[in-house]
Amino acid sequence: MSKYAVSGRFQSRDGFSEFQTTVEAPNENVAHERVYANIGSQHGLKRTQIEIDDVAEAEEVTAA
Repeated sequence: MSKYAVSGRFQSRDGFSEFQTTVEAPNENVAHERVYANIGSQHGLKRTQIEIDDVAEAEEVTAA
């Protein structure tokens, strides 16, 4: 599975709050779904209250 860096914003009391997270998923569509599930459950939000701006495959950093 690949790691995807996902950024966007979600509705909060003060307007919108930005977020950046990394999820492990087999493809971009599954990464979208996992972010909706994770952010929604953490903040009690529905999918319509979450906006995903960018999904990109994260580059792995290896320690030497």
